[in-house]
Amino acid sequence: MAENETLECITEHERILQEIESTDTACVAPTLRSIYDDQPNAHKRFMEKLDARIRNHDREIEKMCNFHHQGFVDAITELLKVRADAEKLMGQVTDTNRRLQEAGREVTAQTEEVIRCRNQQRNMATTVEKLHLCIPVLEKYSKLKEQLESKRYYAALKTMEQLEMVFIPRVSQYRFCQIMAENLPRLREEIKEISMSDLKDFLESIRKHSDKVGETAMRQAQQHRTFNSAVAKQASIGHYSKPVYSLNGRTHTHNGLMMNDEVGEEEEADEEVLTAQDLVDFSPVYRCLHIYTVLGDRETFENYYRKQRKKQARLVLQPQANMHETVEGYRRYFNQIVGFFVVEDHILHATQGLVTRGFTDELWNMALSKIIAVLRTHSSYCDDPDLVLELKNLIVIFADTLQGYGFPVNRLFDLLFEVRDQYNETLLKKWALVFREIFELDNYSPIPVETEEEYKLVVSRFPFHDAEIEKQDFPKKLPMSQSVPQIYTQVKELIYASLKFSESLHRSSTEIDDMLRKSTNLLLTRTLSSCLQNLIKKPHIGLTELVQIIINTTHLEQACKYLEEFITNITNVSPETVHTTRLYGLSTFKDARHSAEGEIYTKLNQKIDEFIQLADYEWGMSESDGRASGYLMDLINFLRSTFQVFTHLPGKVAQTACMSACKHLSTSLMQMLLDTDLKQISMGAIQQFNLDVIQCELFASSEPVPGFQGDTLQLAFIDLRQLLDLFMVWDWSTYLADYGQPTSKYLRVNPATALALLEKVYRGMKDTSKKNNIFSQFRKNDRDKQKLIETVVKQLRSLVNGMSS
Repeated sequence: MAENETLECITEHERILQEIESTDTACVAPTLRSIYDDQPNAHKRFMEKLDARIRNHDREIEKMCNFHHQGFVDAITELLKVRADAEKLMGQVTDTNRRLQEAGREVTAQTEEVIRCRNQQRNMATTVEKLHLCIPVLEKYSKLKEQLESKRYYAALKTMEQLEMVFIPRVSQYRFCQIMAENLPRLREEIKEISMSDLKDFLESIRKHSDKVGETAMRQAQQHRTFNSAVAKQASIGHYSKPVYSLNGRTHTHNGLMMNDEVGEEEEADEEVLTAQDLVDFSPVYRCLHIYTVLGDRETFENYYRKQRKKQARLVLQPQANMHETVEGYRRYFNQIVGFFVVEDHILHATQGLVTRGFTDELWNMALSKIIAVLRTHSSYCDDPDLVLELKNLIVIFADTLQGYGFPVNRLFDLLFEVRDQYNETLLKKWALVFREIFELDNYSPIPVETEEEYKLVVSRFPFHDAEIEKQDFPKKLPMSQSVPQIYTQVKELIYASLKFSESLHRSSTEIDDMLRKSTNLLLTRTLSSCLQNLIKKPHIGLTELVQIIINTTHLEQACKYLEEFITNITNVSPETVHTTRLYGLSTFKDARHSAEGEIYTKLNQKIDEFIQLADYEWGMSESDGRASGYLMDLINFLRSTFQVFTHLPGKVAQTACMSACKHLSTSLMQMLLDTDLKQISMGAIQQFNLDVIQCELFASSEPVPGFQGDTLQLAFIDLRQLLDLFMVWDWSTYLADYGQPTSKYLRVNPATALALLEKVYRGMKDTSKKNNIFSQFRKNDRDKQKLIETVVKQLRSLVNGMSS
């Protein structure tokens, strides 16, 4: 067992020794530690083993040294021999070198001279070469200075670019080139500032001169339109004249091209046509654009230009406060706007991307909204139709001009419909004054015609045709007054005025026809109707004038069909067209005539009331005068003469007026009898009142107005007649017996009316008896009559109470 352990220990020690021999000395510690960690006294055995190994290595080293020792000795011996030869060779080399140095000293001096000359030659060649490189740089820089002094900034930037990219890099090591390179950015900034200053001056210039540019452009558009109209008229006969202005190669749209100020007539068509470049110097824009493009800052320039133009657009779109007062105010406003967009259109086509179509469209849309708002506001202040018409013409030219440059203008033509409404309103106001003046100056009497020439003159102004009047000999009278042909002429004048507004609106004949008819309808239904109504209501218009007004409106109503034909002839639109608007003159004149008829009835009644107020009955008179009252005879004579004037009125109007007058007279007389302030009436007053009513009945039976059937007009006084007959005959028994029967003789007598009048008569009878001091005799002799009256009063009160219950 011990032998085995010893053998294992020896093997382990052998392994450790091998590991120590093959391992770096820094890593031996763990190996040695393992020796002490094993069995006790193992390290002693290891040390013994280590000593044996060391002795073994020493023996091997000694063997090797003994083997190589003889060779080493031989080598040392040979080296000692060579040293002597080397020292000899060294002496020979030193002597040779000395002699060689002495022999080549002169050659060396000549060689150094050659080298110095060669260096000088090389330096000169280098200098020449460098000068060849520097001279172009200096020349370019000198050229740059000249370009800056002559304000050729774009060329100067190109020169700078050549200096930086080509010339300066070749000689960048020189100080003057470095100074040049440092100056170039500063020069660029100066050029940018100068070009921007020029641009600002340009923007200020075009802001001041945009109205001139716009004026020329609008004149050109107007002449173009005039020329097109002339060509259209001459096309049918094959004539063609030279255009009054050219489009410089652009046949449908303009490119900032405008006419000169003197171009205005066709015979001046050959005169030179000015373009935008002729009126405005765009070189600052081009120059600044090129400069910023070369400097790589084009976007900044574009943003600045667009921002400034937007500001200028807002300034241009601001109108003057009093612009609506004169057409020149509108013209200046439009000229500035057109000038602004003409310049923008030129910039759009002359530059690449400085402004885009989207930018100009945005500006135009903004401007269009502002323009429409401004025109809508200012046109509302205008009350002169001529000024509104001028404004319309300016808007049309303005729209045509900008449409020629490619801007959409449909909203402007839509605005013209609003302006048309404003124009119609101003026309109506103007024509209202005209109608009022016509009515004020009219004498409201038939037109006297002395000769055939005068008759033809009237007929030429108003479509009047009457076979009976035409057969009459001169002199003769036409039924209407002087205002009728004047009004008819003024209506036609309004149609012409409305037609002027419809021109150049690019509308169809049907639409123009509709406009004219609507304008005419407004004139008839609003203006003329209002003037007629006001005329009829005026206090100084009497019955004669009202009768003439009715006759006038009748003839104007009949003339409406001729106005329809007049409009049809202008527009060539058949009145049978589905959408054709009809004239409302018939209803207008009918309404005026009805108002005049009502006013006739009212004034007749007022006149009757005035006569009634003149009545001065002596209600206590003992007996009548035997003749009718004077006020009533005057009233009847007035009515008779008045109804004679009604012969020219339509039959129903005269009959209605006569019936209305008779009824009002009857009612007024009845109210006079039943007046509560009248307390007593004598039988003599009743008899006098009866005589007046008889005159009224005679007037009614005399047929003051033809057309009544039988006793129709007399029936207006039937209530009075039956009431008076009841008192005159004193037929109370019949009245009371037949009351309520359809065949009653006093059917129209109301019990309350009879009672009121009877009480007044009764009080009058008693008062008369007292005055005569025979009341006692009255009671004695007329007791039966008194009892009868009391009985009748009771019965009448019973009937009245029965009716009220």
